[in-house]
Amino acid sequence: MNHLKHYLLFFCLSATTFLLLTPQITQAQVVKEATKKRISIGFGIFSDIWMNTPDGMKTRTINQGVNVFATYNVPFGKSNFGFAIGLGISVHNLYWNYMFKGNYDTLQFVKVPDSISYKRSKLTLPYLELPIEFRFKTKSKFAVGIGFKVGYMIYAHTKWVGDDYLFNTSTTLKSTVMDIKNLERFSYGPTFRIGYKWIHATASCSLSAIFNKDKGPDIYPVSVGLLLMPF
Repeated sequence: MNHLKHYLLFFCLSATTFLLLTPQITQAQVVKEATKKRISIGFGIFSDIWMNTPDGMKTRTINQGVNVFATYNVPFGKSNFGFAIGLGISVHNLYWNYMFKGNYDTLQFVKVPDSISYKRSKLTLPYLELPIEFRFKTKSKFAVGIGFKVGYMIYAHTKWVGDDYLFNTSTTLKSTVMDIKNLERFSYGPTFRIGYKWIHATASCSLSAIFNKDKGPDIYPVSVGLLLMPF
């Protein structure tokens, strides 16, 4: 959770700095209201549905994640249609019955044996993303967006809370493992949202698996969630 705070803080500070510097850069000009409306900021929560899981792999019903983004909007003339491109961060979480074990150059995840008790085992996948979207928005503020996004993994890690399986004891072990190998660094897939004013329902699907080919299960997330776009 601390890592998540760092991602969000970094993005919010970057977006705030950009918004604060923009008036200074154009201080010799009058910033029109139409120009201000071309920047949108969104904050979302979602749950991942993990697809193509192999036999024996169990995932939690709710795999919560968050995303935040800012886009620059380009309207198509005076019509209700437009285009947007931006920058964002999404953090996906996979809660499962697997654990990290092995060295850094081989497959690190194995199924948790029945003899080991655990409270939490998860893989966290944060991505720096480039979203693009074609938008439709009416005067009544009803909006639909169809797009595509490409992401680059920036800080994948695991977290384990349970028996100390490293030394085969029942002592509680809390561990975090960084620099996870055999993961696909890039993700990409279509996105969809529909909403009214600043509340939107969202859905997205990754067309890329999270593990390198032949290095892990061929699983990928389908995400559904809620998005707030107050700006």
